[in-house]
Amino acid sequence: MKLGFEVITTDTQSGARRGRFLASHGRVETPVFMPVGTQASVKSLSPDELEQLGVSILLGNTYHLYLRPGAEVVARLGGLHRFMGWRRAILTDSGGYQVFSLAQTRRIEEQGVVFQSHLDGSRHLITPEDATHIQMLLGADIIMCFDECTPYPADYQYVQDSMNRTVRWAQRCRSAHQHPDQALFGIIQGGTHLDLRQQCLEQLLEICFDGYAIGSLAVGEPKQSTMEILAGLTPRLPHELPRYLMGVGTPEDLVEGVMMGVDMFDCVMPTRNARNGMLFTRHGHLQIKNSCHATDDHPIEEECQCYTCQRFSRAYLRHLFMARELLAYRLNTLHNLYYYQNLMAEMRSAIEGHEFIQWRREFYARRQP
Repeated sequence: MKLGFEVITTDTQSGARRGRFLASHGRVETPVFMPVGTQASVKSLSPDELEQLGVSILLGNTYHLYLRPGAEVVARLGGLHRFMGWRRAILTDSGGYQVFSLAQTRRIEEQGVVFQSHLDGSRHLITPEDATHIQMLLGADIIMCFDECTPYPADYQYVQDSMNRTVRWAQRCRSAHQHPDQALFGIIQGGTHLDLRQQCLEQLLEICFDGYAIGSLAVGEPKQSTMEILAGLTPRLPHELPRYLMGVGTPEDLVEGVMMGVDMFDCVMPTRNARNGMLFTRHGHLQIKNSCHATDDHPIEEECQCYTCQRFSRAYLRHLFMARELLAYRLNTLHNLYYYQNLMAEMRSAIEGHEFIQWRREFYARRQP
């Protein structure tokens, strides 16, 4: 499916873009942050709460849903949207990152990846055709090509071979893709080598996808290398198609990615950090478990309009966290996702007003070491 993506306006002093696309399950305003719902659930929150936070699209994971409960089960129960009670858009990651993270229990072949399940030790082979078929069964609005998430560090020859394999797999995914109501994105690999990234992009452009993602960044490389790859790659991406930076990241990463013209982001950081007691604010982050919050009657952030900040003090939130009450994870996650959604809304507004550079200056001026 052509997403009907349009660039509404571009900031005059940077590459930041304000856009919009229409997926099978609703409109998505960009730049957008997608919360991660790996197992068909954003941990601790209900679909209604996500909608109230303004989430228009979230991410599910092919590898995990393939192992449990199984793509066929989800398909028989009406597809991923009905299965999890989510009425808005879904993007599914093909499982390429799990190929990277399960390095000790997998073997990469030309045919696909042989891996050992982290659940029961059973062995499986997933090919590019399998990954595409699984995602078609799940029924996501946007599905991703199967790729190899290249590790860092790795020698040039390995990265080149990995990149070429990703391109061959992308062609196989395109050939296997049969559902016109699902958009298919290609993934640009090439490690920290800009020449390989550009070669990969040129080959993927010949295959023709509905959008293009940049993979295998924020996997251990220096931040400067990440920014250099983005600066050298985003100007070459098709203007008329959405651009997705996978697995990134911190609020600062989102701001810099938007400045370079990225439209879509995802990361476990706001939800995982919430469960570990790290809360994001306009002035930086705070650890709610720190003793200085034990008697603090203030909210996490005075200006914040989220449910957590409107109702509860830092002292109460610290008490819940130290007592390991389940409510702690819910309230912390509500706050962090509100912060991320509000951050993206502010950037969209700044781009519309051609004030993104000034907004970015103010963003960093508020941050505390």
